[in-house]
Amino acid sequence: MRFDIVTLFPEFFSGPLQVGLLGKALDRQIAEVHRTNPRDFTTDKHRRVDDEPYGGGVGMVMKPEPLFAAVESLPVLPRREVVFLSPQGEPMTQSLFKQWATETDQLVLICGRYEGIDERVMHLVTREVSLGDFVLTGGEIPALALIDGVVRLLPGTVGKTASLEADSFEGGLLDYPHYTRPPVFRDYAVPEVLLSGNHAKIAQWRREQQLRRTRERRPDLLSDANLEETDGYERSRHS
Repeated sequence: MRFDIVTLFPEFFSGPLQVGLLGKALDRQIAEVHRTNPRDFTTDKHRRVDDEPYGGGVGMVMKPEPLFAAVESLPVLPRREVVFLSPQGEPMTQSLFKQWATETDQLVLICGRYEGIDERVMHLVTREVSLGDFVLTGGEIPALALIDGVVRLLPGTVGKTASLEADSFEGGLLDYPHYTRPPVFRDYAVPEVLLSGNHAKIAQWRREQQLRRTRERRPDLLSDANLEETDGYERSRHS
C-alpha cells in the first residue's frame, strides 16, 4: 500500500516512520510512505505557500497552486483516496482504517497549516477526516496516526493476527483488561479466573469486562455493537 503525504514539514515524519511495528512494516515493504512538499512547486522567488485571506481576517491561508501541483505530481494507483486532515472532517474510526486497509491501494494525505487551505483545493479531496474535536498546529500528527492505524492492519505487520481481533472497537466494544507476570504486584493481584486454565470461563470473563468497560466509558458504542444472545441484559438496557 502506498501513502503520499503532502506536507510543508516532511522532516516531521522521519523519526516516527523508523520505529516499532510501523518501521518494520516499511522496511519489509508491506507499505511505502512518500513525502511531497508543496513549497517545491512554488514559482515565485520567495517560495510562498500562503497568503492573506480574501474578505479579511487573522492568519494566513495555504495557496491553491502549490497544493494542486503537489497532488497532481503524484502517481495515481487504481484504488486511490485523497484525504484532507481537518478538525471539520468525519472522525477517524477503526472501521474506516479497516476499509482503507482492505479496499485502497493509495492514500494521499494533505496536511493543512496556518488558518487552513484555500477551499478550491477541496475539489481534489475525496474524504475529509479528523483526529478529534480539537485543533492542532497542522495535519501532520493526524496523518501519522492514520498511517499507523492502517498499516498495523495490513497483512504481515502484526505477527499474530488474532491479537487484532481483540482490539478495542472490534465488534463495537472496548478491549478487556490485560495482565501478565507476576501474579501479585504491590498487593494488586491478577483476577483468579485468568490463572484457572479454564478457557471457557476466561472467555466469559473477558466478554463481561468488555461490556462493563464499554457501558462505563463509551455507552454510545453499545447501540451499534455486535451483541450476542448471552448479552441479553446489556441489549435490553440499551435498546
